[in-house]
Amino acid sequence: MRFDVLTLFPELIEKHMNFSIMKRAVDDGIIEIHTIDPRDYTLDKHRKVDDTPYGGGAGMVLAPQPYVDAYEGVNKVGKNITIMMTPQGEPYNDKLSDELSQYDQIIILCGHYEGFDERIREIIKPREISIGDYVLTGGELPALCLIDSVSRKIEGTLGKIESAHDDSFSDGLLEYPQYTKPREYRGLKVPDVLLNGNHKMIEEYRFEQKIKRTQAKRPDLWKKWSGG
Repeated sequence: MRFDVLTLFPELIEKHMNFSIMKRAVDDGIIEIHTIDPRDYTLDKHRKVDDTPYGGGAGMVLAPQPYVDAYEGVNKVGKNITIMMTPQGEPYNDKLSDELSQYDQIIILCGHYEGFDERIREIIKPREISIGDYVLTGGELPALCLIDSVSRKIEGTLGKIESAHDDSFSDGLLEYPQYTKPREYRGLKVPDVLLNGNHKMIEEYRFEQKIKRTQAKRPDLWKKWSGG
């Protein structure tokens, strides 16, 4: 999987890839991260990429020329998709991360300031995605959320792909409670069923816990899952 991120702050993306599971995935060649700075494509001698909005209003708007030229300079490979991170996009979820994990390349446009000149959308025609009904100062954090969640679905990133199968939302339910050593801590004990070695009973217990946890914490998910 290859990710190409158009961003005014490449270091935000690159530094995240120097830690933990993402670093291992990059080092092992499972994923590739490329950053493209639209400032490198601007025709302005001061490397300016934004300007005041026509019609008035506060803030600055990202100009079309640097972003369109930067996008057109990206080397497209295999089955690819272009995404714009924006509060106006479709809600991001686990099903969508599954879908995106089937691509060979994901190109991501990160905005800033008051957003993109509308002609960037009209020319590039990206798929617009939002990570929630709130506004951040830039698209880098949403892009990292997408990269991280999609990368987990790629064979080899987690060591065992099965590690992702029990994640919350993978089957529409929240994940069951997890425990490790010691068996007892401050009077709280690991449930006996997890210690008996009976895998069928353990699976049944975990499934029951997933249902109880989803009903208690996310009744909206439970209603959708149960058809109620």
